[in-house]
Amino acid sequence: MKLVVGVTGSSGAAYALDFLKRCPGSKFLIVSKWGKVLLRDELQMGEKDLAPYIVRSFADDDLTAPPASGSNPFDAFVIIPASTSTVGKIASGLGDTLITRTAQVCLKERIKLVICVRETPMSTLALEQCARLSGYGAIIMPISPPMYFVPKTVDEYVGAFTNKVITHIGAQTSPGWRAEEFE
Repeated sequence: MKLVVGVTGSSGAAYALDFLKRCPGSKFLIVSKWGKVLLRDELQMGEKDLAPYIVRSFADDDLTAPPASGSNPFDAFVIIPASTSTVGKIASGLGDTLITRTAQVCLKERIKLVICVRETPMSTLALEQCARLSGYGAIIMPISPPMYFVPKTVDEYVGAFTNKVITHIGAQTSPGWRAEEFE
């Protein structure tokens, strides 16, 4: 799989790191200006620390980068975490950064777009924007880890959600709740 991964400035850097570490396939990274602040504040990491988990990184202000064009196919774009500001821009059709432009490419080319919103509570406006994007074909996955695996550590808690995203994009499958009873 060829994946594009966006990291924006909403809290939840641990989810981005876990996704990059565990998701198979070729990953191309875009980190927004505020995503860089998030990585530093929450993980004491810089974008360069993510290099072992990706093929390449593109600058968010580079609208000439390959993901900005529908002529460069990829399998999915995952924004993890996605700020409500980013959601609002995408829902309004703005493509002023590489992250928002890549999302616009996904919508027009019908490429899987997974938006992992990390915000609570959500305003009515943000909920409406998420509903609009869902109607356009985006998959909205609020960062809300499942508890039925009874995670005992923060890493397990984060991994439970990351597994759901990885499964949803088709990169691998993970066991569901009481899956053994369904075989």
